[in-house]
Amino acid sequence: MHAQIVLFDGFDLLDVIAPYEVLYAGGAASDGAVDVELVSAEGRREVVSGTGGVTLRATAALAPERAGLVVVPGAAGRVGTPGDAPEEGAGARTPDEFISVLLGRAVQTGLPSLLKAAMDRSGLTVATVCGGSLLLGLAGLLTGRHATTHHLALGTLAETGAQVVPARMVDDGDLVTGGGVTSGLDLGLYLLEREVGPKIARAVEELFAYERRGVVWHDRGPAPSAP
Repeated sequence: MHAQIVLFDGFDLLDVIAPYEVLYAGGAASDGAVDVELVSAEGRREVVSGTGGVTLRATAALAPERAGLVVVPGAAGRVGTPGDAPEEGAGARTPDEFISVLLGRAVQTGLPSLLKAAMDRSGLTVATVCGGSLLLGLAGLLTGRHATTHHLALGTLAETGAQVVPARMVDDGDLVTGGGVTSGLDLGLYLLEREVGPKIARAVEELFAYERRGVVWHDRGPAPSAP
């Protein structure tokens, strides 16, 4: 399985690094059954994260025709909207950019059309970490799909037309979404289990000394009774 993890200006660093390390370790544990690379819509370039300006290098362009898995991170910045910002005063520092602004900029690039091509391609899984699902939603790609995101943004995700599930992980077939920023670890391990097998996922889980959290929600089985 060839995995591509998307970088865009202002991405959240942990949203990228957590699944990258898990998938990379899964490839090593499975004699190359998984390989992973960092990509961007524009191709090879240095991409500045929203986490203290730390930069990662995209080594190739996002190419859905080559990938079996595309992982989309969220953005890192201030929570809220620009209208919430206090007036600048003496001694005020330059604030971090708002997450909503960073995601809005990403939607204005060539990224949404590439993500649509990924979601339209049979046999390819698109996965998101934290606000990555918001990026898909803002691009109009989640209408009617079950998805989750960071708990502070569930209402915003619903406004994009997604069927929001307040779970840590939601499996909607060829779309798998994770909640908060640390869910990137759970996402990576779950995808290894689903795509490669539980023995490989368990080996990586043991190597990382981390146990997956929460139930992975699927749209099947009986609904719970009202309390």
